[in-house]
Amino acid sequence: MEIKYWSDIACPFCYIGSTRMKKAMKEVGIYDDTKLKLKSFELNPMEKKTAKAGDYINHFTGGRKDLEVQAKKQMDYITQMAAEEGLEFHLDKVVPTNTGDAHRLIKLAESKSNRDLTEKLIARLYKVYFTDGESIADHDVLTKAAVEVGMDKDEVKHLLNSSKYQKEVVADELEAQQSGITAAPFFVINNKYGISGAQPYEVFVKALKQVKEEENV
Repeated sequence: MEIKYWSDIACPFCYIGSTRMKKAMKEVGIYDDTKLKLKSFELNPMEKKTAKAGDYINHFTGGRKDLEVQAKKQMDYITQMAAEEGLEFHLDKVVPTNTGDAHRLIKLAESKSNRDLTEKLIARLYKVYFTDGESIADHDVLTKAAVEVGMDKDEVKHLLNSSKYQKEVVADELEAQQSGITAAPFFVINNKYGISGAQPYEVFVKALKQVKEEENV
């Protein structure tokens, strides 16, 4: 089986949805033998690299003070969703910023053909963004995160100071557009079945079991 999914590090539902999918893969017993690939999907590729903690609420309010109460309820709901998956969110600390360099860093990890390394990096970047409240556009922050999961510091710095893998990131996003994918997360199983959004865990389990049964016929 092969699963690819479009996701952005700045997307809370991508973090929750991919966590559910990976748990479902383990539940169905296919995690170790299934190719799993993250496809770049920048929610806002034009997002500036300068931001500060506390700005995240503006994604829900558009800067309107009268919407802050409703926005905080939405943020609390998302935080609770995450907690149910064992994920710690601090949305009030999130620094909303450009995720392009984070996606290029993931491409570098993938080039090592070491799935464990790639998965550790993805998990660490999500934690940097949603738990630690640090900027994933900051090269020092990205370098530290990459080194923590086992990547070479000099190679990471060289990547971040270049435009390497930018074409690959854009190609992922173009593929999404051509496939009619307009939101993330979006999962594609065996280039045949699509699952949109952070569906309930049971939905992922059911879909994977059905595909597995088809493959065994």
